[in-house]
Amino acid sequence: MTEVELVATALATGAAAGLTGTSRGVVHDLHAVLRETVRRRLSEGADGVRGGYGLRVLHAYETDPDVWRTRLLGVLASGPEMDEEILGAARAVLRADRRAGHVVVDAVGP
Repeated sequence: MTEVELVATALATGAAAGLTGTSRGVVHDLHAVLRETVRRRLSEGADGVRGGYGLRVLHAYETDPDVWRTRLLGVLASGPEMDEEILGAARAVLRADRRAGHVVVDAVGP
């Protein structure tokens, strides 16, 4: 799994319906941190996807990941650098969700 795919998977996982109880709260909170970090990087980036388009794709992806996945992967690949803050937040979402028993993802870092 590439770093970009890792972030996209974590964004979809955190936005997924069907999480309940304490697990949902933890995953939701971690997802909010990841989403805000990616949103901030898209807003301040100095590349071709900064601002409007990248933010619209991020928002649309959260509502329909299946339809918007390819576009989000493109935005993330050409947009913000996948630094440790973003990658750490993505890994935290996936670890929390895995502990809740929802997704098994091998999120091995560099």
